[in-house]
Amino acid sequence: MLQQLISVFLESQCPFCDRVAYPQGNRTTPQTICQYCFDKLSSHQLKQRDRRSWWGDLPVFAWGSYEGQLKRAIALMKYNDRPEIGILLGELLALAWLKYNPIEYSKISVIPIPLHRDKLEDRGFNQAEKIAWGFCRLTRYSLDNRTLIRVKTTQAMFNLSPEERLENLQGAFKLNKKLPKHPVLLLDDIYTMGTTVKEAAQVLRRNRVRVIGSIVAAKVKQY
Repeated sequence: MLQQLISVFLESQCPFCDRVAYPQGNRTTPQTICQYCFDKLSSHQLKQRDRRSWWGDLPVFAWGSYEGQLKRAIALMKYNDRPEIGILLGELLALAWLKYNPIEYSKISVIPIPLHRDKLEDRGFNQAEKIAWGFCRLTRYSLDNRTLIRVKTTQAMFNLSPEERLENLQGAFKLNKKLPKHPVLLLDDIYTMGTTVKEAAQVLRRNRVRVIGSIVAAKVKQY
């Protein structure tokens, strides 16, 4: 009876379909989404050969392809006030990273791409920071949400040209006084052309901070 009572209080609804979100085999511990929607989300996970683009000046590691249920998950997180989806995506990213870890550093600072204070106040949370929290919880890396500051409001970049993206982000970031002690992984929710993480990396590197790459929940397919 006590177990049944606990399960009633711990029930959570899946943000995708409103079903009760229980993990398989344990009905007393809620999870973020139901098993059906989790399977749909997982169908967009990149295969090993596609997930890693770990080469060049700023390599990128992505968990999934920005389409279908993953695209919907990010939209629900950002525009329907569901920060718990970000934590889930961060945990999925962490599991993939730990399995196919392309680097040898044991101590890493994870810096989520910051929001401008106006957008942060409007949304209530930074989606990249929520993903970073889930990622760092499993990897045990350090979450650094103070070094990088967004000082310029920028417009949505999905339909902008590469030149317009560069102009949009120019001067958008600055650094706090205290710099990270460990090599840095930049973290964002979506990777399209890499303009945002490249601009952030440039600001960090100008101040002699070692940036070893970027990690993202979703990567837009390049056709």
